[in-house]
Amino acid sequence: MISVRFLVGWWLAMLLGVAGAQVPERLSEADVRHLLGRTGFAPSPAEVAPWVGMTPAAAVDRLLAQAEVATPRHPAPAFTAEPVHVPYGQLPDEAARRQARVRDRADTRALSTWWLVEMRESPTPLTERMTLFWHNHFATSEQKVRQPQGMYVQHLLFRRYALGSFRDLLQAVARDPAMLVWLDGGSNRAKAPNENFAREVMELFALGEGHYTEADVREAARAFSGWGVRRTDWQATFQPRQFDTGPKTLFGVTARYDMGSALDHILAQPASARFIVDKLWREFVSPTPDLRVAGRAAAELRANGWRTSAALRVLLLSDPFWAPATRGVLVKSPVELAVGTLRQFDLALDDFGPVEALTGRLGQDLFQPPNVKGWTGYTAWIDGATLLERKRFTERVFLALENGAGMMADGARRGRLGPARVAFDAGGWLRPLGAWPDREPDAATASRLQAAVLPVPPVNPVPAGTVGLPYLRAMTLDPAYQLK
Repeated sequence: MISVRFLVGWWLAMLLGVAGAQVPERLSEADVRHLLGRTGFAPSPAEVAPWVGMTPAAAVDRLLAQAEVATPRHPAPAFTAEPVHVPYGQLPDEAARRQARVRDRADTRALSTWWLVEMRESPTPLTERMTLFWHNHFATSEQKVRQPQGMYVQHLLFRRYALGSFRDLLQAVARDPAMLVWLDGGSNRAKAPNENFAREVMELFALGEGHYTEADVREAARAFSGWGVRRTDWQATFQPRQFDTGPKTLFGVTARYDMGSALDHILAQPASARFIVDKLWREFVSPTPDLRVAGRAAAELRANGWRTSAALRVLLLSDPFWAPATRGVLVKSPVELAVGTLRQFDLALDDFGPVEALTGRLGQDLFQPPNVKGWTGYTAWIDGATLLERKRFTERVFLALENGAGMMADGARRGRLGPARVAFDAGGWLRPLGAWPDREPDAATASRLQAAVLPVPPVNPVPAGTVGLPYLRAMTLDPAYQLK
């Protein structure tokens, strides 16, 4: 017979979740580092302090509200305001095309560097993380677009809709010239349909595999026909004579779909909201979505006009997000590793060229994802070669400081990271944690340092007798530093 005690226990478990309530009543320092680390980049101790003691709901609402109104701190590279570059095919000879390719590579690097600076200095890093999320979701590469100005225009779309309506973003991306070039939407004609964009909308952008048929792809391609790119001013244009005006049958419903109505019908499919939420989950929570919470987030997404902020709020206030088992289970991307290191230690850098080069070597060239699926992420970020390169980055930073120009008048140590000058106020960073540049930390201080740098306990203890900068360097070389 089932006892009353068992029934009460079962009822409480249902209320609190199988693993028990994990959402804290008030945020501790560790909670804040977890929240800011997942929604931004690794936070510095100074970033953490103002959030300690807040309720999770107040903190998440503030993060979302600030991110939704954020704007870049620096003007974009000058080339973004120049006239659109002449397409390679219209240049007079190979020498001119070669010169154009060199210019476009330099412009793309300038754009990447500008974005990395924004990530480093932004007071609302969630905006940058969501912009990066959409860049990966709608992966488009300058290598085929061959128009850095066009990549910047697309970047502004991701920034504008970072936490806004996914529906509006999808509709805008479908008409974005860079996407029309990237997935051949600009050559989709009524008499010669091109299915590339239709296929990727269903497989990668809105539904996922197993939720559409080949017939749906063919019919959607007809609905997307007629669009082109006017390259003289980089505008998407609709050419009625190239549009298939006939009826199309999409997911069993026949109508005279065009691009707008076809995309809305795709979003109306039951799988679409969960597809977006699951991807948000793997980006911000853990590798495996929780069915119950993800379902609730998907319902919120639909109920709130497809606003991504509504779904993300559910995830960030869920028990799985705050559970101890969820902390340190995701792998930092190269951009998160590089930018996070600069933010976490308040490192000043006067030239982000070395950071842009590093993220490329580690497999994350901004504006040049590897293919239409984007960067796979998670454990794919790390293999024997990239792990060595990732550890070499932080080692070079701290060795540059240790072997640099000594203590400056402002208390910072300075060194060189390739062509860049790097500066770090070790004393100012360590003292709030009870540590000193020239003293080995005691057990309690070591624990605070570990908590400020690593998301989980270190794999390897710092060797006895290590102090100051070498102590911090040793922690960044621990495998736990690669996690978030």
